Amino acid sequence: MQIKPRQHLLDIWQAMARHSFDDGKLVRGDTDGLSSVADAERLLCLLYPATEVPAFRLDQPDTTERDVLRALDRVGSRLEIPPNLIAALTQFMRTHTGTDDSPTFSGGHYFRPSEPDGTVTHEQRQLGVVDSYSMSVTLCLATLGFLKVYEGATTRPEVLKAIAELREATNSRLTAAMVSLLRSFAVNVFDAESEQGKRLIQVIGQGGQSDRIVLQQFSRRLRPLRATIIESLSRGIQVDEGIRDESQLFECGWAWGIVKDAPRITDLNADVSGQPDGIADRLPYVYFTVVALDGIQDLFSDRTLTLGLLDEDQQKLAEMLRLRWELSQQYWSAIARFGGERWPLEDLPWQTTGLRLESEYFSLTVAAILVHDLVRRKATDDDLTRTVAIMERLADRGRVTSRMTRNDPTLRLHTPGVTMPLAGSERAGGQLLWRMTDFSAQLLKRIIQLAELSRNIGAQDRLLRLAEQSFEHLWKRRIDEEEGAGLWDNIQAVYPDARDAGLRLSWSITERVTECLVAARILYEQEPIRSPELAEFARELLSEATHLFGREQLEASAAADGSRARAMRSIESRLDHARSLVDERPATAFALALPVLQELDTLAQARGAAAQEV
Repeated sequence: MQIKPRQHLLDIWQAMARHSFDDGKLVRGDTDGLSSVADAERLLCLLYPATEVPAFRLDQPDTTERDVLRALDRVGSRLEIPPNLIAALTQFMRTHTGTDDSPTFSGGHYFRPSEPDGTVTHEQRQLGVVDSYSMSVTLCLATLGFLKVYEGATTRPEVLKAIAELREATNSRLTAAMVSLLRSFAVNVFDAESEQGKRLIQVIGQGGQSDRIVLQQFSRRLRPLRATIIESLSRGIQVDEGIRDESQLFECGWAWGIVKDAPRITDLNADVSGQPDGIADRLPYVYFTVVALDGIQDLFSDRTLTLGLLDEDQQKLAEMLRLRWELSQQYWSAIARFGGERWPLEDLPWQTTGLRLESEYFSLTVAAILVHDLVRRKATDDDLTRTVAIMERLADRGRVTSRMTRNDPTLRLHTPGVTMPLAGSERAGGQLLWRMTDFSAQLLKRIIQLAELSRNIGAQDRLLRLAEQSFEHLWKRRIDEEEGAGLWDNIQAVYPDARDAGLRLSWSITERVTECLVAARILYEQEPIRSPELAEFARELLSEATHLFGREQLEASAAADGSRARAMRSIESRLDHARSLVDERPATAFALALPVLQELDTLAQARGAAAQEV
């Protein structure tokens, strides 16, 4: 199934507007209002494309396109959509604000009890979680960008007042989310002889070397990163002094929430209220690290920088987050590619060290960090080719591109999903679990990101085919009835054995698919990969065509309005156009040169036949 970003985004917008808006007002559904994560995901389904795709812009009503207006007719008319969207965003900000007027980041119904008959208390539902912090960064940046442009397109006093109120609330939430992300970052140092140390050595020791050799390789390979962490102790990173001992192992990344005993951020111009005490163990999760990386990178996007969306405090926080972003990417990329031959990441499924879990989902999350790092450091062809192979294997093992067998245990990857215990959550009551059900959507997202990065024709072709297969799988999973029609997730549509799954409206999967379509648009907007071999052939064709065209011009000139004169002008124009494309689009230049050569040959044959008759 070919990915058609524009049409598919419009389909999602229409379904989302039908479900979530009534006469222009945002309405609650059965799964809404219970989690700041779900509520942010729902709004991003609309706002993310509106701020990232020029054709879908809603902040300049005079330029809103007709098919966009048709898709959003439940949200309002051309002039009503922006104010109604502001009202919906203001409603979100107010809903997720505490009694002390500070933003809240509740996981809500996304938290699960660890015991089958257990319950999650109201206090536990209010706990903040990295998913909410990261989603809030993306949502707030999109909101601020939307307001900055729309403010110049309206003169209505009541709308300008609403814009000012929303901007203030959004800035407050953005700052609080960034502070919470800083306080959720963790560096965990442990001994090589500990259980966690033995598991890490087992994961990265792919060559069959002794534990001592693996430890020496770890120390040597991660020495620069260790030095950077030690140097960063003065810049707010909390870590045990054991990090200075090279015989100690370590991990870095994001815990599930604010770490226990994490210090408050105080060196800002504005007072940041509502910095709750953390309860999470100082244990990095690769899943939450990926989630944090996705949100943090939006702080450095071209749109954020061009529109100047960050204030002075937020710029300072962004630089602090950038340091942690780079540390995490470098660490997990090094671990994923550790050793000289087989990568640990190629040994599916990935085994976590802190919690002793293993799943293809964790392999995908490590691969996602590797993709981030490949983008950052301009990957080699070998890195890309091996990562493409991993994606293909994950798609097969996850039964996204292959058939589910009878009583296939892989079904649990999609429903009920992969669960992780949240270490330290027991400090607030019973231990909580976090469940991930979006394997297919996350897989598609990383495939498209890799395709955007790849400049190798073979690798990109494999990725595009894989992306189309994965997208077809996901598109079949849309709900086709009831109030969530056109949204996700109907797991039984592709996995009939999932008899207990039922229809479950998932803003998580719907938002991920929306992200994928925006990424696919960016991919298609890139120039095609240039083939040096084809460029050389195209130049040879154009050289011959130019020479033959010059020969034709030696003949007696015809009348300016004659057929031969018109043909010569057309040939000259097409040759000029083909020459202008040969460096960037050699295949197109090649295709344009062939009919020119055929036409020149026809002219030469006609001239020769005419000469024989004379």
